[in-house]
Amino acid sequence: MREYLYEIKDPLGLHARPASIIFMEARKYSCSIEVQWESDKADCKSLLALMGLEAKRGSIIRFRFDGEDEEAAMTAFCTVLEEM
Repeated sequence: MREYLYEIKDPLGLHARPASIIFMEARKYSCSIEVQWESDKADCKSLLALMGLEAKRGSIIRFRFDGEDEEAAMTAFCTVLEEM
């Protein structure tokens, strides 16, 4: 299992556009990808679950990758998230 911490920089927080970018990237991998903010967790392969987190700007969220292609998924996520 691999983990990646990310600070939300978007002034609107984790709203529809960044959530959809995360969702579309997660669908490319077979490993499980989960995001956690405070005590809430969401499956990154569920757009509604991601948007339901309602994480705000400045929040630190933790991504967890677990499975066969976890390293490739984490590397791709790091790139995608830093470009948002």
